Amino acid sequence: MINVTKTFLPLIEEYNKQVQRAWDNEWLTNRGELVLELEERLKKYLSISNIIMTNNGTVPLQIALKILGNKGEIITTPFSYVATTAAIVWENCTPVFVDIHPEYLTIDETKIEAAITDKTTAILATHVFGNPCNVVAIEAIAKKHNLKVIYDAAHCFEVKYNGKSIFDYGDVSTCSFHATKLFHTGEGGAMFSKNLDLQHQLFYSHNFGHNGPLAFHGLGINGKMSELQAAMGLAVLPYMNKIINERKKVVDFYNDTLNFSKLQGLKIRENTQWNYSYYPVIFDSEEQLLKVQKALNENQIFPRRYFYPSLNTIEYTIGMSMPISESIASRILCLPLYVGLSVVDMTRIVTLINKNLC
Repeated sequence: MINVTKTFLPLIEEYNKQVQRAWDNEWLTNRGELVLELEERLKKYLSISNIIMTNNGTVPLQIALKILGNKGEIITTPFSYVATTAAIVWENCTPVFVDIHPEYLTIDETKIEAAITDKTTAILATHVFGNPCNVVAIEAIAKKHNLKVIYDAAHCFEVKYNGKSIFDYGDVSTCSFHATKLFHTGEGGAMFSKNLDLQHQLFYSHNFGHNGPLAFHGLGINGKMSELQAAMGLAVLPYMNKIINERKKVVDFYNDTLNFSKLQGLKIRENTQWNYSYYPVIFDSEEQLLKVQKALNENQIFPRRYFYPSLNTIEYTIGMSMPISESIASRILCLPLYVGLSVVDMTRIVTLINKNLC
C-alpha cells in the first residue's frame, strides 16, 4: 500500500539514545534538557533568533490569536487545513475569507483591503504547501491599517524567501512538527516572533502564564513540548539533508513524467527556496479527479484531497462565496511523496494518472 505520506523514522537506537537522557535526568516535561537543546539546534539550523517549542502545531495559532486577535475579525484564507479556521473560531474571533491566487494557491493579497472593516484586528494567512504568501504586500497592508499578521507556516520547515527563513515574517509565525511533516517530533510544533515583547508573551502564554514557580505574568495554557517529543526531533534533525534530497528526487520525477497538458501543478513564488513538502496536482474537473483517484485506490495507492472542502463552506463559518478556492479545492489531489518511495512505485503512480486523464 502506498499512502500520500510516510513518517520518516530514524534508527530506533538513535531515538532510544535520546530517550535514555530523559530517563537519566528523570525529567520528562516542563522544558527539560532535550527541549532546550532542540530549540538551540533549530535556531542554528534555521538561522533564526527565537523559537518556542510546543506540543502541537495548532496551539501556537490559538495563542497568537488570543494575544493579537482581540475577538475581532480575522482576514484569512479559505484554502488551508481546517485547523487554521478552527483556531480563529475557537478563540472567539470571526473568520473573514479572502479568495486565493489560482496558481500560488495562497491568499490573494490584492483582495485583502476590500475585506477590512473597523472590526478587523489581524490577518492570518497560510503559506500553502510551503509556498510563501506575498509577505511584502501583506506587511504593507497591515502597516497601513494597523493590523497584526499571523502566518500559518505549518508546511514551511526550511523554506526561505528572499534569502531568509519564512519564519522571520509576520508578527507571529507558526509551524507544525506533526509526524507527517518533513521535520517532526511525532506530534509538536513551534512559534516564532522577532518582537521580543511579543515573544515574551508567547512564551509565558504556552506555560500557564508562569513567571517562575509561584508568580504569573498573565493568562496562559499548557502548550509545552515534552522531552519524549524533543527526543524524536533530536534524532530526526541530523537526517534533514537526506529527507530534503530524497523528496526532491520524487518531485523531479513527477515534474518530468506527468502529463501537464491536462494537469496544473503548483507555481512556487519567485525568490523561494522550497522544501518539497507536498506534491499537489489540479485536474480540469472534479469528475476527472475522482476517476484518477479511483484508479489509484484500486491499485492500493492513496493520494489525498488536500485541502477539501474549501473552508468557507464548513458549518461554523459564514459561508461567503470563494469561487477560486471552491473550484481548486474540488479539483486538487496531493500525490504520494516521502523518503523511500521507489522509482517502480512512482512509475506506477504516474502511469495510472496519465492513462486515466484521457
